[in-house]
Amino acid sequence: MFEVPLSESDIEELRSVLKEIRNPVKIVTFIAENCRYCNNTVDLIELIIKASPQRNGKPLVTHEIIKYSEDKRKVFAEYGVDRVPTVLLLDGYIRYIGMPAGEEVRGFIETIIRIGTGDSGLSERTKTVISNISKRIIIDVVVTPTCPYCPYASLLSNMFAYESYRSGKKSIVSKTIEAYENPDIADMYNVMTVPTVAINRSVEFVGPPTEDQLLDRVLKHAKY
Repeated sequence: MFEVPLSESDIEELRSVLKEIRNPVKIVTFIAENCRYCNNTVDLIELIIKASPQRNGKPLVTHEIIKYSEDKRKVFAEYGVDRVPTVLLLDGYIRYIGMPAGEEVRGFIETIIRIGTGDSGLSERTKTVISNISKRIIIDVVVTPTCPYCPYASLLSNMFAYESYRSGKKSIVSKTIEAYENPDIADMYNVMTVPTVAINRSVEFVGPPTEDQLLDRVLKHAKY
């Protein structure tokens, strides 16, 4: 389930989906030696780059790989990265801790598309409310690769972070956490069913929330 199962036909289909992208999207992947899933994560993202539309001969979706070393310790610290692989979008306001494998690939790709098209898919009301939130909100979405509902929860959380980022407040951070690779986090949240969604370390949902439900809980935390 942690392999990259994309064939040439899959890449062609991916290319067709990604052609909607109009704005640059930068992906940064943090890896290290002796990391079980780092190479597969890099391979997956490189396939996405291969399928990316181009502008002036260069892909609109770009990929920077940062490998842990003594020289890179400061970079890891600056981005608050202490696990590998970790994949960042929007300067780390959207992050995947663990490989976005299996079902989660769909949500990851859709996140890239929505950033690249500038369309979060959220309602105008939700966008307005998010743009007025100043308090730091961290949304943790604990997932597994075989969960068919997890990508929806991750995508929704990611778009909350995206709208906060776009508004300039940059107060919401969305983290998708792969449970098998990070069992200590899954244990901390007592995860028995995925997706499990926590806000500022308080479990709020077991199962995917609706947009209105997530907004309601985010607002409650913003007022604490």
